[in-house]
Amino acid sequence: MAVRVLIVDDHEPFRQAARDVIASTPAFVMIGEAATGESSVEAAGRLDPDLVLMDVVLPGIDGIEAARQIHQRSPRTVVLLLSTYARADFEPRLADAGATAFVAKSDFGPRLLAEAWAAAQAADESRDEDTRDGPSRTSRESS
Repeated sequence: MAVRVLIVDDHEPFRQAARDVIASTPAFVMIGEAATGESSVEAAGRLDPDLVLMDVVLPGIDGIEAARQIHQRSPRTVVLLLSTYARADFEPRLADAGATAFVAKSDFGPRLLAEAWAAAQAADESRDEDTRDGPSRTSRESS
């Protein structure tokens, strides 16, 4: 089953580059695009992606706030934050965003996409094992 990806960036050239990365990465398929934080939250609610590639600096609400809102509504949706800025510029706000990783746009490519997805899936499986018999189970099948 293909990993369904939503691309969020206000710059068309990067959205095109992300489309190319997704197209060249086996088992990943793009299902939509958004150019603002607000439209990304709406699109994620409508499309239910497995993975959101989210620019940090966006018009309207920024990518960190959009990631927080998406994660709050759909905890199983993986959000990968991408930026040309240094992680340290956003560090104080990242912990509560619910994003899986922060990646420099210059490093983004098929290998990193596949590795980030694999790491997110491993972390998700670990959480499921920790909560399988507990009262705070968070998997989609329990909702």
